Amino acid sequence: MTTLPLRFAPDVAEALKTGAPVVALESTIITHGMPYPDNLTTARAVEQDIRDQGAVPATIALMDGMIHIGLSDADLERLAQTTDAKKISRADLALCLTMGWTGATTVAATMICAHLAGISVFATGGIGGVHRGAETTFDISADLTELGQTPVTVVAAGPKAILDIPKTLEVLETQGVPVIAYGQDALPAFWSRSCGITAPLRMDDAGQIAAAHLMRARLGLTGGQLIANPIPETDEIPHGEIGPIIEQALIAAEQQGIAAKEVTPFLLGHILNLTAGASLTANIALVRNNARLAARIATEIAAQYP
Repeated sequence: MTTLPLRFAPDVAEALKTGAPVVALESTIITHGMPYPDNLTTARAVEQDIRDQGAVPATIALMDGMIHIGLSDADLERLAQTTDAKKISRADLALCLTMGWTGATTVAATMICAHLAGISVFATGGIGGVHRGAETTFDISADLTELGQTPVTVVAAGPKAILDIPKTLEVLETQGVPVIAYGQDALPAFWSRSCGITAPLRMDDAGQIAAAHLMRARLGLTGGQLIANPIPETDEIPHGEIGPIIEQALIAAEQQGIAAKEVTPFLLGHILNLTAGASLTANIALVRNNARLAARIATEIAAQYP
C-alpha cells in the first residue's frame, strides 16, 4: 500500500484501520454532472447522508499526482469550481496521475481506486453502458467491463436512461455481473423507478446484499455487484414522460457531432434545459437515496465480515 499514490483523508484512514464502514463516492458527478454551486451543495449533502447512516464517506478524485481517498471541505470546494478537470476512466488513470492533472473519477475509475484503498461499497447516480446506436458507433462504457472485474458493490439508480438498456443488461450478463433491483421487480432507470424491464435479480434487505458481496469474495469470483436502487417515488420523472425528452436530446447530440466522453454530459445538460431543471432535482434525490442505501450495505459488510 505504501508504494501506491494514495492520500487518505484522516477520518477515512481511521475507519479503514478499525474496520468501520466506508462508502466511496465518485467525483465526475461534481465536475461534469451538475452546475456550480448545485454540485458542491449536493456533494456535501451526500457525504452527510452517509455519516447520518453511521458510515464514513470517501469522495475520490485525482489531484496533484495523487489519488485522494476522501476530500476535505476545501478540496470539495476546489473541485466543484474546477473548469478543466479531466473525466478519468481506466484507460487514462495512470496518465492523469503521471501528468499531475486534476481528474474526476468515473464509475470505472472510482471502482479501481476504491478497491486499491480497501473500500467495498460505492454509491453513484447511474452507471454508463451501451449507448444507443452502439451497433455502428461501438460506444460502450468501460463501467460495464469494470463491473465484471473489480470486486466492489456499486449502488446506482440503474443504468442511465439515455442508454440502450436491454443491450446494457446483455453486456452485464456476459461480464457475469449480478444486476439486483432493490425492493422491487422492475429495473429502475435513473430518473424513473421503472424502465419497463424486469430486473434479473431482486433483494429487499441491505444485509442480504452484504452477505452476497462477502460470498462472492469467498468463492473467488471476480467483479462486483450492481444494486439498482429506485429513485424515491415522490422525486421520479416517469419513463413515459422523460422518454420523448431523451429522444430530443439524442437528436441534438447527433446533429452537433457530440461523441465519446462528451456524450453523457451533453445529454444530461440538454435534458436539464428541456425539463426546466426537474431532471437535476431528481438527480440529486436519487444520488442521496443511493448513498443512504450504500451506507447501510457497508455497515452490514463491516458487521458480517468474519
